[in-house]
Amino acid sequence: MPQNTLDTIAAIATPPGNGGVGIIRISGVLATQIAGHLTTKSFLPRQALFTAFNDKDGSVIDSGILLYFPNPSSYTGEDTIELQGHGGTVVLDMLLRRVLSLGARMAKPGEFTERAFLNNKLDLAQAEAVADLIESSTEQSVRSSQKSMQGVFSKQINALVDQLTELRMYVEAAIDFVDEEIDFLTDGIVENKINEISKKIQKIQNTAQQGRLLRDGMTIVLAGKPNAGKSSLLNALTGHEAAIVTEVAGTTRDILRERIQIDGMPLHIIDTAGLRESDNIVEQEGIRRAHEEIRQADKILLIIDSTDPETETDSLLNTLPAGLDITKVYNKIDLSGMQAQIIESEHHSEIYLSIKQQTGIELLTEHLKKSVGFKGEADDVFIARRRHIEALSESQQYIACAKQQLKNQSGELVAEDLRQAQNSLAEITGTFSSDDLLGKIFGSFCIGK
Repeated sequence: MPQNTLDTIAAIATPPGNGGVGIIRISGVLATQIAGHLTTKSFLPRQALFTAFNDKDGSVIDSGILLYFPNPSSYTGEDTIELQGHGGTVVLDMLLRRVLSLGARMAKPGEFTERAFLNNKLDLAQAEAVADLIESSTEQSVRSSQKSMQGVFSKQINALVDQLTELRMYVEAAIDFVDEEIDFLTDGIVENKINEISKKIQKIQNTAQQGRLLRDGMTIVLAGKPNAGKSSLLNALTGHEAAIVTEVAGTTRDILRERIQIDGMPLHIIDTAGLRESDNIVEQEGIRRAHEEIRQADKILLIIDSTDPETETDSLLNTLPAGLDITKVYNKIDLSGMQAQIIESEHHSEIYLSIKQQTGIELLTEHLKKSVGFKGEADDVFIARRRHIEALSESQQYIACAKQQLKNQSGELVAEDLRQAQNSLAEITGTFSSDDLLGKIFGSFCIGK
């Protein structure tokens, strides 16, 4: 049932600034009453009404379109009014003040979508996809957000939760028959079902990871000695002169950040100061910041001068923390006489290129996509967030524990691990969630959505 006991809320739903059209959204039990004070005309559900929007004294604040969406068939599941007027900052503010004086209060960030979630108009994953769609920076991200909004991700999660529920019921029912418990634990049925669920979670994890990359992108830090070609590579990847390039060592003193996309995959490229010993206070600070960015990066491109590779490689690697995802990029092959190529193994990658000659750059871009599992415009990709990835990983861990407890012939612990796995998955759609989680998610939305 719609939560009609909540306050009536209102907000400007269009971006700040002047524009051709401005929209004010009202939702709650007083929505139609407020609309009745604004216009002298009668309005019908889902029929656009051109009307004047009147002030308290009967003077006209603005004129435009009034739309009425009755509950429960509205975005929020409550009576909703949209006022579409002119997009001037002052006129919208005057109209909003009039709406608030009639009994509405200002909506909090994301409160319209939060009410849609609370009124079962969409689940939590779909609600998050609304914000992701608005913030999308690539066409593929838009398409994937739409898939999540349409419930593609949620349907897969709900199907897994249903499977876990059925398996728990089977396990718990079998526990009640103590004499038959050993047969149930050793007949292979539960183990097969657990393996099947684990494979499905892994498949969703792979797709979700792709979706997270579309949403968050990957942070890549360009590191190396001065004059190795870091800033030149930044310019080559961005397609414009984002960084100053000179023959003077140590030209880059501060952190340069650029956002690009490769075949729909967003990348955050960070150019850093050259890593070396320096007596210059400004350069020292730049090097300190470079190391800070390196520690936080998803991937490091270690740019090395291929005319002196051995000396550079040894000294550079000694300055970097252990455990980083590093790809060695040997630049200036036009001077060293080497061929453009890529050498890849499970724990080691080297790319040989010439930034100046634009040779081998495509090897690098393909390597970046491959190294994070990016597949381009896959039809089955839905948008995903880091918390979704963590919830899937957590559920997979509980499934592994359940499998181990099955080997130990401990039926009660198998059932408990399955329950925990089920709860982890249910956090994704909001079937099982905390108020703190909801506050964090919807608090990141824009006001009016």
